[in-house]
Amino acid sequence: MIVVRKILTSNVRLVGFDVDGVFTDGRFYLSDDGVESKTFSTQDGFGIRQLLDSAIDVVIISGRKSVAVERRMAELGIKYVIQGCKDKVAALDSVISDLEINLADTIYVGDDIPDLELLRHVGFSIAVGNAVDAVKEECDAITHAKGGYGAVREVCEFVVGAMSD
Repeated sequence: MIVVRKILTSNVRLVGFDVDGVFTDGRFYLSDDGVESKTFSTQDGFGIRQLLDSAIDVVIISGRKSVAVERRMAELGIKYVIQGCKDKVAALDSVISDLEINLADTIYVGDDIPDLELLRHVGFSIAVGNAVDAVKEECDAITHAKGGYGAVREVCEFVVGAMSD
């Protein structure tokens, strides 16, 4: 169950997610041949479908680049996937402009220091259960679940539930 420190408005239009430490447990596997792989939760994937089916857009903004991420997000039908991102705030602002929505109607979910600026920028910020303390202290809500272990699903159910209230 999400620990909420601030009331979530019911006009959420966009939910953004980091990848490593949020969709995954923060680890990746690198073979001797340099092939990277990650583990994703199918339950998190169902949560994403719930958001998209509720007419809530999703954006992935990650500092790293990964073919595995590209493929998984394409499977889930996520239109906005921004990888190798050095300026997450500018990336989100570009998507907001494209969608013609208000910043107040956005959520971002992160876990580590590179996410802080964007977490401070959005209308509502969420830290996953395994986030570093500095991130947890700044966020409006914290998931019980850890990244890679149902945190994304928990966020999705929280948002969809808030929209139906």
